[in-house]
Amino acid sequence: MGHRLGWVIGWAGLLGFSAVAAGAFAAHGLGDGKPKAWLQTGGEYGMIHAAAALGAALLARQGARHAEAAAWALAAGGTVFSASLYLMAFTGQLWLGAVTPVGGLAMLAGWGLLAWAGFSWTD
Repeated sequence: MGHRLGWVIGWAGLLGFSAVAAGAFAAHGLGDGKPKAWLQTGGEYGMIHAAAALGAALLARQGARHAEAAAWALAAGGTVFSASLYLMAFTGQLWLGAVTPVGGLAMLAGWGLLAWAGFSWTD
């Protein structure tokens, strides 16, 4: 379990890093408009899900069942959701908007798994 959790913690770190970079670029590198909003939204959701994935991974290390699956779903969902918005902002390829809900569904699954992990956790 430890090696897999190390990977998800590292992934959460990269997701958080990209969220900060996207937010900074949106604030300082773009004018107003949809690309700026996409970067801001991607950065916001990326940061939230990086922190949530990190928390879920730490809960998994403490033995909470389903928390590791939650961590992976949160990290993957946050990555797909945010990356699709970042790519739309930088490339203008609007078809990537069809990918964004896939990330949203994974994020929802991650939150559901995290709730399940919490409700089923016994010491």
